[in-house]
Amino acid sequence: MGIVNVTPDSFSDGGKYESAEKAVEHALQLVAEGADILDIGGESTRPGAMPVSLEDELERVVPVIERLSKVAGVPLSIDTYKPEVMRAAIAAGADIVNDVRALQEPGALEIVAGSNAGACLMHMQGTPQTMQVDPQYDDVVATVNTFLAQRLAAAEAAGIVRERIVLDPGFGFGKKTEHNLQLLQQLDKTLQIGRPLLVGLSRKSVLGQITGGDVDVRLHASLAASVISTMKGARIVRVHDVKATVDALKVVAAVI
Repeated sequence: MGIVNVTPDSFSDGGKYESAEKAVEHALQLVAEGADILDIGGESTRPGAMPVSLEDELERVVPVIERLSKVAGVPLSIDTYKPEVMRAAIAAGADIVNDVRALQEPGALEIVAGSNAGACLMHMQGTPQTMQVDPQYDDVVATVNTFLAQRLAAAEAAGIVRERIVLDPGFGFGKKTEHNLQLLQQLDKTLQIGRPLLVGLSRKSVLGQITGGDVDVRLHASLAASVISTMKGARIVRVHDVKATVDALKVVAAVI
């Protein structure tokens, strides 16, 4: 899953692809590099990010999705928690709703259930504004897995068939370094919920805390995280550096 941030303030590439033209160009380059899915977002969810208005988010993402739906040739994912953006993005051609709040906003379940879109349900403790202010868990793996199982059940009860749903433990979303490592080490337990897993660790601060590298020099750490995630059972890895990740995962696929 290649990341297409149509934002001025995303933690890694904020502002680089802010215009629709640049975002589409970047997205098509990711497809050429081997991306199987494009994840388009118009609101940063980095720690401390400020909320974006509904109007601004729609203006950022809908034109990009409309253009890519005609030319990309791969499924498109909308990275949003706002039901109104979900509805507009699906109408514009989005195939997947990737929601950091796991369809908890009023109306979100119903919008996805009333469409043919897939859904990615993610765990987050707190909000982007508060999530990294000393997050605490008694047992992070059990807490995350219980939440994801509950949201899976809620989605199914709303009419979203199980086969349309993937789960995301939410690395970096309200987790300290030790929490992220525990989740990765015990990814097999999250797999036991019974749905494919998406892992997003690309360039994240946990990798910088391990290596000491700033966000612009976390390629090697990100590749290691993608390889480990895949070998532990992740079916989708959400990344910035598509070509390098594709090459690394071709080696994994040849071995396992």
